[in-house]
Amino acid sequence: MDSTLRQLTAYAAVARAASFTAAATHLHVSQSSLSRAVADLERQLGARLLERDTRNVELTAAGTEALRIAEQIVNAHRSGMKELERFLLGESGTVAVATLPSVAAVLLPQVILDFRRQRPQVAVQLMDGLEQSVLSRVLSGDADFAITTGEPSGQLEHRPLVRDRFVAVLPQEHPLAERAEVTWDELAREPFLAVGPASSVRRLTDAAFAQIGAGSAPAAEAGNVATVGGLVAAGLGVTAMPALVLPLLGTGPFVHRPLVEPTVHRRLDIAVRARRPLPLAADRFLETLQEFRARRHELPPGVTWA
Repeated sequence: MDSTLRQLTAYAAVARAASFTAAATHLHVSQSSLSRAVADLERQLGARLLERDTRNVELTAAGTEALRIAEQIVNAHRSGMKELERFLLGESGTVAVATLPSVAAVLLPQVILDFRRQRPQVAVQLMDGLEQSVLSRVLSGDADFAITTGEPSGQLEHRPLVRDRFVAVLPQEHPLAERAEVTWDELAREPFLAVGPASSVRRLTDAAFAQIGAGSAPAAEAGNVATVGGLVAAGLGVTAMPALVLPLLGTGPFVHRPLVEPTVHRRLDIAVRARRPLPLAADRFLETLQEFRARRHELPPGVTWA
């Protein structure tokens, strides 16, 4: 026994209006088609729902209960279709962004705020992690796109977003803190505190040291940049960090100075799956991000739009 949405809509309109004529006008259908729809519904249910005469339409006991159920079904369908329409327009759903912790904590909060003001029914899910885990989330489809380091591949397309410069992070009383700039060679002569080898920051600092022929082992390493910041603040050594990472180091007694010879930048890209259209809500989020960029929104010192 399968009653159609058309039959339930027709019956609910007649029952609410207590008139076939008024219901037909409301639904913009002929009265004869409306009568057939209600009659078909009664036949399927095996019960009379309406008592009719030439002037009046009254609900039977079964008709009263049928109206309650019919309105639930019709309203649920209407609500579901509106929800689907909002999703297809990018006005609902979830945007899943895989990104590095520094981007999630420093660059994206204002973008998310602007986006949510425009589309309050769209949730934003941040999946922060290290470079490889971030890229794998996009490739697996868990994330709509990523903002991260890494090189383009056949599976991912990269769109440059920002660049941040590497700086030396030093204990406040360190002799190098008196310099306006610090060279990588000078930094290499000090006990170096590194983040773990899975970090993109470690990959880039190792490459910079290799470029000047200073391939010494770190004095200590930690998986979290905040931990490294605490070690620097305690006077255990020095480190090098991209400028966007500095707010994550904490508020310990340390200073930072631009690193030169060479000057090293980290490039952060928007990474999307190649030849795959984005969900519309994710596309709308990237539009907000690009508007944010077009306004040349102020970035932390040492960070520039790419």
